[in-house]
Amino acid sequence: MKHKKHVALALALAALLVVLTVLPAATEAVKPAVYVLHINETVTAGTAKHISRGLEKAASDGVEAVVIMLNTPGGLVTATLDILQAMSASAVPIITYVSPQGAIAASAGTFILLNGHIAAMSPGTTCGAAMPVTAAAPGEGAQAADQKTINFLAGHMKSIARERGRPADLAEKFVTENLSMDNGEALEKNIVDLNAADMDDLLQKINGMTVKTGTESKILNTSGSIVTDVPMDTRESFIHLISNPTLSMILLLLGIYGLIIGFYSPGLFVPEIIGSISLILGLTGMGLFQGNLGAGLLILLGAGLLIAELFTPTYGILGVGGLASLVLGVLFFPIEPLMPADWFQSFKVMALGVGVIGAIFLVIVVTSLARIRRLDPVHGEAEFQHAAAYVVKRLDPEGLVRFRGEIWQAVSKDGLNIPEEQKVRVIERRGMKLYVSTAVKAAEDKQTEE
Repeated sequence: MKHKKHVALALALAALLVVLTVLPAATEAVKPAVYVLHINETVTAGTAKHISRGLEKAASDGVEAVVIMLNTPGGLVTATLDILQAMSASAVPIITYVSPQGAIAASAGTFILLNGHIAAMSPGTTCGAAMPVTAAAPGEGAQAADQKTINFLAGHMKSIARERGRPADLAEKFVTENLSMDNGEALEKNIVDLNAADMDDLLQKINGMTVKTGTESKILNTSGSIVTDVPMDTRESFIHLISNPTLSMILLLLGIYGLIIGFYSPGLFVPEIIGSISLILGLTGMGLFQGNLGAGLLILLGAGLLIAELFTPTYGILGVGGLASLVLGVLFFPIEPLMPADWFQSFKVMALGVGVIGAIFLVIVVTSLARIRRLDPVHGEAEFQHAAAYVVKRLDPEGLVRFRGEIWQAVSKDGLNIPEEQKVRVIERRGMKLYVSTAVKAAEDKQTEE
């Protein structure tokens, strides 16, 4: 009997131990979850896809809320409107939060901030300055966009503020008067709902607040939430990069210059490959933001004139015109009114820098072409014999050589493999092919003949 009592006591202790072990895990499992999405730097098409995917993931995972952390000077109009649409359609409560300290939510960022079910800011942060701007003449800063654009965006800002219960007339001034506010002013005038020092403080302050998503009201339970960052995936990061107007224009110009170098030095293949890839990426990026059709035509005209310079003896006239057309087209192509004014200035510096590089390249090309055109015409087979050439594509035994500034198909007459950059001697020409030998072998053959 005593043995049975010991067994029963042991089983009871074991059961108690199991309960004590499982209880913390069960408690951990029922903790509410909060997803965090970050909008940093420029708002792009990649940003919009990231926010849309994050909100869909939050809805499918049944999280308590989504926090969109903002630190952006502005961005693309279409991408911003896509983000606003995804936020408005979300069944999950969205808290927009300007953070960390010193962060800003300007221009496009202000639209997103006001569209949160709950809007919050960290100490030392700023919002506003959402007046749409456009590029001005070279040497001048950005200027206000046309009145039609201002009216449209001001109306949209009022609509967002009214929908979220914020002062619509004051929100309109962010667009029409370029109004900006720090976190204290925004809280005092009900533009945001609260100030929070950090994420923990934010989750504590919104705990128990009621938000309305669609036709439903929900009381937030965010105290002790498990916070999970949802970063951009590879596809979104790629789209984010190429849809940035600055990088897109650089890729486009790199593609144009690469193809022009390919026309100038056929057979190298590397410039053509890099140029083609860059051109495709640049054109893809250009399709993800708003552009000026007239400026696009200037870019096409500039590329055509630069290519024509290679085949027409104008000694730089077409090239200069093409370069000017290209730079002006790049300068005025992006028409994104929610980009920050400082961005337009840095974009101009980039375009002018590309123009300087293009000018250096043009001088090299024109000088080389002028030197080639001054050469006496080559007549007859004897002009080729024992002349020097350089291999530009390995002779195995066929390849390419550079002869007097021109690229020729060539054959190693001895059947030897001759590497690139190797100096060779032309033995004879048969039609459009040169038969060559290494310089050493050619010299030995010549001595034997003598």
